[in-house]
Amino acid sequence: MPARVIDVHNHFYPEAYLQEVARDSSAARVSIDAHGVRRIHYAGDYSVIAQAHYDIERRLADIDAAGVALQVLSLTVPGVHFEERARGIQLAQLTNDAFAEIAQAHPQRFAAFATLPMQAPEEAARELERATTELGLVGAMLFSNMGGAPLDAPLFWPVYEAADALGVPLLIHPTAPSALLGSNMEDLRLVPLLGFPFEVTLAAARVVLSGLLDRFPNLTLIMSQLGGTLPMLAERIERGYDVYPEIAGSLQERPSVYFRRMYYDSVPYGRAGIPLTIAFAGSERVVLASDHPHAIGDLDGLTAVIDALDLSPDDAANIRCRNLERLLNLPPA
Repeated sequence: MPARVIDVHNHFYPEAYLQEVARDSSAARVSIDAHGVRRIHYAGDYSVIAQAHYDIERRLADIDAAGVALQVLSLTVPGVHFEERARGIQLAQLTNDAFAEIAQAHPQRFAAFATLPMQAPEEAARELERATTELGLVGAMLFSNMGGAPLDAPLFWPVYEAADALGVPLLIHPTAPSALLGSNMEDLRLVPLLGFPFEVTLAAARVVLSGLLDRFPNLTLIMSQLGGTLPMLAERIERGYDVYPEIAGSLQERPSVYFRRMYYDSVPYGRAGIPLTIAFAGSERVVLASDHPHAIGDLDGLTAVIDALDLSPDDAANIRCRNLERLLNLPPA
């Protein structure tokens, strides 16, 4: 019998968050069209708000139909870090409280990543501690840049220090590229199609080459979307590490060592991309992800590529659930 299925990357908007953004936000707005469809708009893009984004009963019906045992919920774009400082802190706390209520009501079906007010890093570190030690959340989700600031920027170090000490992982989720203006990416929906995976690639390269993972050796990162193009470009990055004096010899280990310490989620899917990532990082570092219920997500096809591969039972079980059970200290089935 196949191992149970755990989905690490999917998104939920607590209704209280949506109402607060609609009431007062400096970074986003909520619209409703003539057919009653809600959208949340932010710099560079928008998301259609499906029923499963905010209705937990619909979410349960969806995962039951897809054979998914447990989802790890997270907020999605635009997050809270673009808001004014006090407002961002308030929205993060509201969101995390709502996630905790869902996880406590359905402990076998849902866990959750915390939302952090990264415009206030010291407060974000405290909120990560509250969310994981008091509310029972399993880590946090960060965006690939925070208002244009890269993840390796020293102002974010308090959050990494807290995550390192707490032993909880951070899911790195893409957002609109910081250099969007003039990038030929503002139409044809190229932000989610190309901008997002490029952003994850850039974030992964920066956290390694900057030495961030030497400074915080116990920091665990889950790179979304198969690490973008990282499995294809890692050899080029390592070659550059050998020859460019600006970075050569600056790390305690080779870049490839750090890349293979990260975890990689299976959004987006691909008959080429997932086997490449397994070959690059090993089955112990690949985890399932649906991006449900975004239009580009695929909850029903979550395990299709894995099931079609010639994997050993242990490798398949690692990807389906064991890696996440271990990483997130999830309760057994």
